[in-house]
Amino acid sequence: MTLIKSISGIRGTIGGVPGDALTPVDIVKFTYAYCAKLRERMPKEEGQRYKVVVGKDARISGGMVEDIVCGTLVACGVDVVKAGFASTPTTEMAVIFEHADGGIILTASHNPMQWNALKLLDGKGEFLDADAGAAILECADSGQFDFAGVEDLGTVEEADFTDRHIDAVLALEAVDAEAVRKAGFKVVLDAVNSVGGIIMPRLLERLGVECIELNCTPDGHFAHNPEPLPANLTELSASVVRNHADLGISVDPDVDRLALICEDGTPFGEEYTLVSIADYLLSRIYEKASGTGRSLEDLSAPYSFCTVSNLSSSRALRDVTEKFGGEYFSAAVGEVNVTAKMKECGALIGGEGNGGVIYPALHYGRDAMVGIALFLTALAHRKCKVTELLSTYPRYAIAKNKIQLSDRSMINKILGRVKEIYASEDINDIDGVKVSFEAERKWVHLRKSNTEPIIRIYAEAPEISQAEKLAEDIISIAREIIGE
Repeated sequence: MTLIKSISGIRGTIGGVPGDALTPVDIVKFTYAYCAKLRERMPKEEGQRYKVVVGKDARISGGMVEDIVCGTLVACGVDVVKAGFASTPTTEMAVIFEHADGGIILTASHNPMQWNALKLLDGKGEFLDADAGAAILECADSGQFDFAGVEDLGTVEEADFTDRHIDAVLALEAVDAEAVRKAGFKVVLDAVNSVGGIIMPRLLERLGVECIELNCTPDGHFAHNPEPLPANLTELSASVVRNHADLGISVDPDVDRLALICEDGTPFGEEYTLVSIADYLLSRIYEKASGTGRSLEDLSAPYSFCTVSNLSSSRALRDVTEKFGGEYFSAAVGEVNVTAKMKECGALIGGEGNGGVIYPALHYGRDAMVGIALFLTALAHRKCKVTELLSTYPRYAIAKNKIQLSDRSMINKILGRVKEIYASEDINDIDGVKVSFEAERKWVHLRKSNTEPIIRIYAEAPEISQAEKLAEDIISIAREIIGE
């Protein structure tokens, strides 16, 4: 059994001994700590109530976890808005819609069905920062609990925010729903039998897209490994070809990641989800500037003409951004780090190379609905096939590897040794160690996972053989230190 506590929440396998897995005891402790620290972060006058939105993906344990979380919130004197089956971005938006004080999302994201998690939001519908997360961990471990009396118990109401989320996406100025409808797209959707099977078909119907549903029953019985990687999407690829579809769409269980399949069944590449959408947004502003003589910054206002991704994301975003005269910034891995950097520089668009698109014109959260609406708009305007669109972007190949760690303390030795060996190259150590070889347009990034006992090693280069060789060199260094 596994229980992982981090500043972003608590995640673990269901069942087992408290402290070693995600049990009812752990859920109560963590939910209580969230409430206790909510009161400290957002003091209110006596008599004023706190409101928290709770949404869940469709995994089998969701109902049980939801009951415990909502019951604990009520026992803490907090009013609950149960969003029911709701994607992560829908729950984030619900916090905004409800003017709530926070939110809790019950999802283990791409982890298998035996996992679940509590992801914690602030009053803006955004993930808590490191300090707030650390305070909650400390409170949960303290064992000091004090629940409300019967006269101060919270209340529970239920609400469905799916259609309001879709309405907000379609209202975006950059989403051209009419162009998408006229294009007459046919797509195959793989929602891995989770909440994507609820919201994504509704969005596509509103966009006039013919949707062939694959694994769209939200019963939590994941039809395959839920991480939207090419190896897990062979059924989707075959269905795209068999149905002569224009596109294949895959989302993870909580619908914050978007992966695409080309019309010939080949992967578009989750690294290129963000690249393609950024290219569309940047190019439309660049073209307006060229035609009107106005500045890029003026036309991108209130945002800056720049992009952000994390250190493990493809260099292609930087290339595309600079092609249009924009500026690219990198951030530490993790949605909260990317959004913090985006706010700092006022980025027009940002996200992560795992298919996570963050478009602040709607909200600061990874959102597959925003991603697909903008992608289909771009495709409709370009009037080309998905493979043709992909061919217009700078091509890189990325090798993603990981090494299991029995002793997490070894990570510092590995990082230190890599920095010594590659001291003459460009090194960024804000999150693990990233070594960039600018002349060869390649890089390698190694860092400890926040959610699993592993070290991730990502390498990118113009050719996959170059990326794999670079990754192998780093893995050899790590294994030598580990003693394997």
